[in-house]
Formats: sequence, C-alpha cells, structure tokens
Amino acid sequence: MLKSMELPDCIYSSQPVTILPCAPTPKHSLYLSNLDDQKFLRFSIKYMYLFKKSVSLDILKSSLSRVLVDYYPLAGRLRRTSSQDDHKLEVDCNGEGAVFAEAFMDTTTQELLEPSKTPNKSWRKFLYKVEAQSFLDVPPLVVQVTSLCCGGMILCTAISHCLCDGIGTSQFLHAWAQLTAKPQAHLTIMPFHCRHPLKPRKPPQVKFRHPGYTAASPSPQVNLFNLIQSHPLVPTSLTLTPSHLLCLKKQCIPPLKCTSFEAVAAHTWRSWIRSLNPSPPSTLLVKLLFSVNVRTIVNLPHGYYGNGFLLACAESTVEDLVKGKLEHGVKLVQEGKARLKDEEYVRSVVDLLEDKTVKTDLSTTLVISQWSKLGLEEVDFGEGKALHMGPLTTDIYCLFLPVMDDVDAVRVVLSVPENMVDSFHYHMKQGWQTKQQNGDDDNNGYHENGFL
Repeated sequence: MLKSMELPDCIYSSQPVTILPCAPTPKHSLYLSNLDDQKFLRFSIKYMYLFKKSVSLDILKSSLSRVLVDYYPLAGRLRRTSSQDDHKLEVDCNGEGAVFAEAFMDTTTQELLEPSKTPNKSWRKFLYKVEAQSFLDVPPLVVQVTSLCCGGMILCTAISHCLCDGIGTSQFLHAWAQLTAKPQAHLTIMPFHCRHPLKPRKPPQVKFRHPGYTAASPSPQVNLFNLIQSHPLVPTSLTLTPSHLLCLKKQCIPPLKCTSFEAVAAHTWRSWIRSLNPSPPSTLLVKLLFSVNVRTIVNLPHGYYGNGFLLACAESTVEDLVKGKLEHGVKLVQEGKARLKDEEYVRSVVDLLEDKTVKTDLSTTLVISQWSKLGLEEVDFGEGKALHMGPLTTDIYCLFLPVMDDVDAVRVVLSVPENMVDSFHYHMKQGWQTKQQNGDDDNNGYHENGFL
C-alpha cells in the first residue's frame, strides 16, 4: 500500500493553460458582502476527488469554459476597492479566466484510496501552485487534473472562499459536472451573483453580543491557537459509523434530544480540549465555532453561491466542559445554533463586520466546518461518482466529511500536534467505552488509525 509520504512526483507535459469563458460575459465590479470579505476567509477551499475512470481533458476544459459563462466572477480577479477603505475587497469581473493544469502520476486509484483518507502535505502536489505575491494575485479558480496509470484521475480545485462558501462551491462543481456529462443541458440551478441582499444597514445596528468575534485587544492570557501552531501538525482521521453516532446521542437521552452533528461536535470539542490539557483548566473560557447556513433565515435568493453562512459559537469553561456530561456541550451547541435562527441576530453580525477591526476569535477556539451535508460527494462528471472526496490539506480547522459508501456516517479530520494524536484518539474513543464494556461489538470498527 502506497503511504501518503511516498507519492511520486507529478509529471507536467506542458504549462498550465488559462480557460476563458466561451462567450462574452459582463464586465463590472462585483460587490462582496461583509460575510464574503472577512479576513478569516481569505484563502482557497481546496477539494480533492479520486475517480476510478478519467474524463477527457478536452471535454473537461470545454465544459469549464462553458460553465464560466454562468459563473463568470470565478473567471475574474479579486482586488481592493478604489474607495478609501483599503480593507474592502471586490471582484473585477474581467473574464481573465481560470487556471487549468494537466499532470500525470505513476500510481493507481487503489494505491491512493486508503492513504487519501488522511490529508498530508505531500498531497499538495496534486494542485498546481500559482506563484503569487499575495492572496489577491491568485485566480479565484485553479484546477489540476492528474491522470493515473490505471486510467483513473485525481481532480483538485482551489476556489476562493471570498466568492463561495461550501454550498456555493458544491453548486458550482455540480454545474460543471452537469455540463461535462451533458453538454447541451441547461443548468439545474442558475447562479445568483449579487451580494447586496447582505449589505449592512446604515447606520450599523449591532444589537447582540457576538462571542465568536473580537475587536483588536490585548492578547489573551492563554492562546491555544498560537500554542498549537507552534508545533508541527499531524492530520488525524476518524470515521464514526451510525452505531457510534447512536451511542453518542444516547448519552443525552432522555433529557435531551439532539442531532448527530450536535453530538459529534460537542464530543470532538471536549476530546480536543482534554487532549490539549490547558492550564489553568478551571477558569479558562474555550469556544467552539461551527458553520451554520443562514440562507433561509435572511431569505437569500435561490442559487446564491456567495458566503451565506455564519459561525455559531458555543463557549464554556474548561472545567465544565471536561468534567460535565456530554449533554452540557450539546446544549451549548444547540444554543449557538438557535441564536442564528433570528434574522435580527444575523443582520447584527453583518453590521458588526462593518468594523474592520473585528475579527474571528481563534485564541481558545476549535473551528468545525461541516462538509458532510453539502452533496460534494455526489459530483459526477459522467464516468461515475468519486471513490474519495475530501480536503487536499487540513492545517487548522476540523472538518466533518461525508463517507462515500455510508450516507449516515461521518469522518472527522483534524490536524493536531504530534504529541497529542494518541490522546485525542483516546478521548474520542471514550464515547464508546461504556457500550464496549457492556459487551456490545463496536470494537471491530477501531484500529490504530481511528474508527473505520
């Protein structure tokens, strides 16, 4: 079995090409909302797909050229606005195009399948690196298709998070796949480009406390984020089966009914802080931030592919989180979600972000992004769905990923310091300890790399 650190080099037979929209597109500046424009989101979402059978490169380039007519901002370039506020970004919809790289790697889908489930820095060679001085100089869409010797292919995309959130990227990838498989088709969902539905009010009306954000202030006494980032990070992956999820949820019943996401989020948060074992543990306030789609709350138009999510926040002292029952964390997750069901609360966040000194508070925070309910694993370019779909890398945030052969399972991927890996796995395992002691046969889902 090929180990992730032993990937051969990609062979590029030619330089990357620029894929232009195949028809004229509007030329204008696209306003970005305060949700799009957060410094927290100034990076590209990097997806990796492993397909058993490759698709013609000419067809992929042709369909990309076609879909960029509808998604023309992805063929533009990010820039600072011409106003006095140099912190504000916009999209120059100039039709300059997307970057498309072709490569070959001397390996097979079967050799890559198992190692791909745990992201690794060496997998970055599957995505062409654009040489740029800053994030603004990187095109919003970069694609690499790597052909494999067995006839399969790796498709990697880097999509600017300033233009799309997870729902938006999924919408775009499905549109590209639809036009690849059926070139004469009409898109099932037409993109809505305008971001003005999320413009701030004048004057801004910040009516609530928003614990997930902080203004410029003195550094906290304990900064877990800086502590973690000061160590080499090792990605770890655990797959939770439906029986594992049920076991977690049963710890909160009958007094509390919860979803699988709420149970896994609270359990992962608690396991993470137990593994870090910060000092002083009793009084330190720790936070969990997790993405929540607010499109229906603020009535965003159908096809809106910009950032239509907010980070819900749960907060607890370390002592209460670690010593309390799982339902303590679950209740906090539920309360964080409930706050985002109020349109006034959502509008208050948009207005808060008009102040560019406000930023996401990462100092004592675990951030979870849920990819497992976005339909990303359903993307089909005409030769079947992917054998594997996941992030190209994961350095900071925790991801909840879909499991390709089990819609009810979830894969948790998180990078932690190397000396924390065993402890994190141990504490995650405690969610099943009682059941295993009672003789139930859930132990067959665990091996040295986590839950299978």
